[in-house]
Amino acid sequence: MNILHIDQNHPLLISQLNALGYTNDEQYTASKEEIETQIANYDGIIIRSRFTIDTTFIDKAKNLKFIGRVGAGLESIDTQYAVARGIQLFAAPEGNRNAVGEHALGMLLSVFNKLNTADRQVRQGQWLREENRGIELDGKTVSMIGYGNMGRSFARKLRGFDVEVLCYDIKDDVEDSNATQVTLEEIFEKTDVLSLHTPWTPETDKMINASFIGKFQKPFWLLNTARGKSVVTEDLVAAIDSGKVLGAGLDVLEYENASFESLFSEKATMPKPLEKLLQCDTVILSPHIAGWTVVSKEKLAQTIVDKIKKSFVK
Repeated sequence: MNILHIDQNHPLLISQLNALGYTNDEQYTASKEEIETQIANYDGIIIRSRFTIDTTFIDKAKNLKFIGRVGAGLESIDTQYAVARGIQLFAAPEGNRNAVGEHALGMLLSVFNKLNTADRQVRQGQWLREENRGIELDGKTVSMIGYGNMGRSFARKLRGFDVEVLCYDIKDDVEDSNATQVTLEEIFEKTDVLSLHTPWTPETDKMINASFIGKFQKPFWLLNTARGKSVVTEDLVAAIDSGKVLGAGLDVLEYENASFESLFSEKATMPKPLEKLLQCDTVILSPHIAGWTVVSKEKLAQTIVDKIKKSFVK
């Protein structure tokens, strides 16, 4: 098979596919339009996030047998159309689930112990102990919306704490020894910490909004290592101001896209809700790196190779 790679990944991906006898071409700078003129020559394509695979692209990919995404989700692909055309789809949530679970726990402990503000203050010569008195995780109820690879990983990381772990998922019977599956109503009633582990779908878009936040019976902390567009930033900031949300650890943001960094350029007009969020001392931020570790880079690539081998190597 001829395989086209449009994003750089761990070198084992190409070396192992070469060893299987496949031809691997790399197009890391060509535009989507340029690649569309060539894609009919390929049996497979390996992507990450450089551009979307839509119906126009798929129509031009007349010989495509598979699309492999070196990442957890497939939202950058028109999956329904691809499957209808007989194209197999491979994602790699198994590759970075451990990294996401560790990152979520790290963010939670950092928010509870005010590590971001304490670090900044000490560097400025301020030694403010009482102002940075922390919160302990033991005794809390940690709830997860979405209990797939990432949610399960985070739940496993919580086993060393004296916490109640709840999960809500659109699928039935996802609970295991690390989390109890409950209704949304019970999530609203008991939650101290809410952690999102959902893909982007029309149902999860803007899911965490003022109405949703208002249903929680107690003030709570929010973690989002999933998708930025699931949280309405303006409503989150308002909830932080009112005390309904006590703090947040956000690895992703509503305004994120392929050129997210442009928001911080001199010419950019930063959205007001984002400007307010950046001023919140109870919020810790990271640039979509929860699943972005040295180890996960290798695991993600290996997962894609393994899935291709399973489907095509006899």
